[in-house]
Amino acid sequence: MKSIILLFLTIISFSVQASKIKPDFTVAVDGSGDFKTVQEAIHAVPDFRNKITIIFIKKGIYKEKLVLAASKKNVKFIGESLNETILTYDDFAQKKNAFGEDKGTSGSSSFYIYGEGFSAENITFENSSGPVGQAVAVWAGGDKLIFTNCRFLGFQDTLYTNGGNNRQYYKNCYIEGTVDFIFGASTAWFESCTIFCKKAGYITAASTADTTKFGYVFNKCKIVGDAPDNSFYLGRPWRPFAKVAYLNCELPALIRPEGWNNWGKESNEKTASYAEYRSVGKGANVDKRVGWSHQMTKEAYKSYILENVFQGWNPEVK
Repeated sequence: MKSIILLFLTIISFSVQASKIKPDFTVAVDGSGDFKTVQEAIHAVPDFRNKITIIFIKKGIYKEKLVLAASKKNVKFIGESLNETILTYDDFAQKKNAFGEDKGTSGSSSFYIYGEGFSAENITFENSSGPVGQAVAVWAGGDKLIFTNCRFLGFQDTLYTNGGNNRQYYKNCYIEGTVDFIFGASTAWFESCTIFCKKAGYITAASTADTTKFGYVFNKCKIVGDAPDNSFYLGRPWRPFAKVAYLNCELPALIRPEGWNNWGKESNEKTASYAEYRSVGKGANVDKRVGWSHQMTKEAYKSYILENVFQGWNPEVK
């Protein structure tokens, strides 16, 4: 099934050719560009530039632990090929740093994004360390981030949406993992994404702040995977006020009938906000959902528009 999904993503991928864009910098492992590494290109971006800086990344595997500093604003990555432009690293939480200490979850990330206005198209982001516990592929810690037609590959804790004030938009993306593989405090909208569940676990572990109205929104997403039936929860609350909504999503048999987990704390049931609207599929038996989640009314659904969820920002408006 997974190979079919990747083929599908390749087919829908809009191919980006160097001749059709005007990048500011080109990265190529074979030396045919301005830089051989992605980090060199990031360093070359002027600090606090108001205009978009386009970095075109040719096909290749770039094994780098990347950092996009907060001073590198409005940076745009465009990959030559979704499946062949791969940014990867292999750190994990229990791996030791130079002082013999565990790197921890945050320290495990392959790519750290602090810069506001970052966007990426046609890129694969990967943590290749395997099933070794927490191992983050992308630490998304900036505001107004946009990912279009990207892949996020990993196992536990694949995508870390960091920062309670940050807004992030994921469109036509592929995200895979096991336990809590989409987690964090940001307000994030996932539009028409493919969510691939591996082994068993929890799709989300939101840590939404109590003062934040919206957390994770999955709209028209397709949940798939090779996990057994009844092996995955839609989410559990990393923090008490976690907020997650699945709207018009396809849910397969691998989703547990109860849908949601309280992370072993009954008190979370009073504070977490878990909702669905018109779920379909074998995993959409709403009659068996936990009593503290809810099925959204049509009236409540009307509030789920981009400008409202993102407090005035619409990532679809260029």
